[in-house]
Amino acid sequence: MEILTVRNLGKIYKGALAYEALSDINLKIQEGEFVGIMGPSGSGKTTFLNMVSTIDRPTSGEVRIGGADPYGMPQDLLAVFRRRELGFIFQSYNLLHTLTVKENIMLPLVLEGIDPAVMNRLAQEMSDKLGISSILGKRTYEISGGQAQKTAIARALIHKPKLVLADEPTGNLDSKAARDVMEMLESRNREEQVTMLLVTHDPIAASYCHRVVFMNDGRLFNEIYCGDSRNAFYQKILNTLSVLGVNNER
Repeated sequence: MEILTVRNLGKIYKGALAYEALSDINLKIQEGEFVGIMGPSGSGKTTFLNMVSTIDRPTSGEVRIGGADPYGMPQDLLAVFRRRELGFIFQSYNLLHTLTVKENIMLPLVLEGIDPAVMNRLAQEMSDKLGISSILGKRTYEISGGQAQKTAIARALIHKPKLVLADEPTGNLDSKAARDVMEMLESRNREEQVTMLLVTHDPIAASYCHRVVFMNDGRLFNEIYCGDSRNAFYQKILNTLSVLGVNNER
């Protein structure tokens, strides 16, 4: 089943000098896939993610998520669709500092009015899977960056969204915490067939994906698949980034 279908997607920002941020993007992601998006700064990665996440509206083309056209929905239904069908993981975690770790994790369920007993059970199950049960009662300023990102992952997955969108999830982490986070995402994808789209500049993070799509100047540039060897895949990622003039930043 196709979870994400993008057809002829284009985005032009109007102003004194019009700027074409995306041009004729076509991409399909099947259920259970883990797909990375890479490219130089200004290549259109973030703009593309904003279109898929329904944060920004495309100028042309279409986006379908689970067969639905979010841009054809009125604003109130779009807000519900975004909350129920999408999960978000950000570089800056976007946790609420007034809430405990457990309360942050349960937030999507609170917004849906789920029974408290069910919320507590799901939060415990998710935190057990991600290894953060011991910090459920802590505030976000009492935990490490890696723990904060794991909390954000738990929040993104707890309501079982159709598509999880991760924007530079390892960007603020040291190399060990980044590896822990990527192994966690990879295991959730493998064990529960969670469909994920990862935007990253980090070739190590990208090597956990099934395939990586490269963008340049607002267009799709290339696409490579993992195959049997992650080390070989990592090297292919580095080689493609080198062609694009991108240095390894880790």
